[in-house]
Amino acid sequence: MKKFILPVFMFLLAISVKAQDKNLFPRTFTVTGSAEMEVIPDEICVIVDLREYEKKGQGKITIDKIKSHFLAQAREVGIPDSAITISSYGGHAANPWQRKKSKKNELFASIVYHLTLRTSAQLDQIVDRLDDDATQNFYIERTSHTRLAEFRKQLKINAVKAAREKALYLSEAAGESLGVAVTINEPSEYFVPAYGGTRTANVMLSESSVAAAGVDFRKIKLRYDVSVVFALK
Repeated sequence: MKKFILPVFMFLLAISVKAQDKNLFPRTFTVTGSAEMEVIPDEICVIVDLREYEKKGQGKITIDKIKSHFLAQAREVGIPDSAITISSYGGHAANPWQRKKSKKNELFASIVYHLTLRTSAQLDQIVDRLDDDATQNFYIERTSHTRLAEFRKQLKINAVKAAREKALYLSEAAGESLGVAVTINEPSEYFVPAYGGTRTANVMLSESSVAAAGVDFRKIKLRYDVSVVFALK
């Protein structure tokens, strides 16, 4: 009985493999589709580095005073506390010349804030209100958009639709009828961030408004390219 079952099993297996090898879509062609868009960022991530300092006639301006001033100014320009987080705390020794002059050997505390702003106007307003003496560094870490995931999804859909539209007129030009999509490759993404760079506080604070004369951040450019294999009827 076992000797009989084995040949039957091998025969059925051979038929199955042959069926799988058969090309269900003997006539196909490949087309590409693309979709792109540009959006103005509505998430501007900013780093602000603040540090204690000596002020003539007042002595050391403490980190608590600096923090209170900074947070009060942020609230005045409409930046909620939820958009402000602390990246780090630190302590720094004054440079040798300062220590020799003041005859003090003490640390100057520092704090680094991470802000998420919505517009370049907000950025401009907070820059104008920063304490120049306390601000050691100020730069835009990155920019993004709150609806970026939604935009990416829609662009992928548009890219596939563009591929199908192209396939329709190309198949008609060849006197053929378009069949089903056999293979859809995951769209490759072309992404250009809007802005990212480091500026020292002194340079940033001395420049004119970012949003002056209607100028805004460079737009984020998104592009998707997709390759689709279609069958011909």
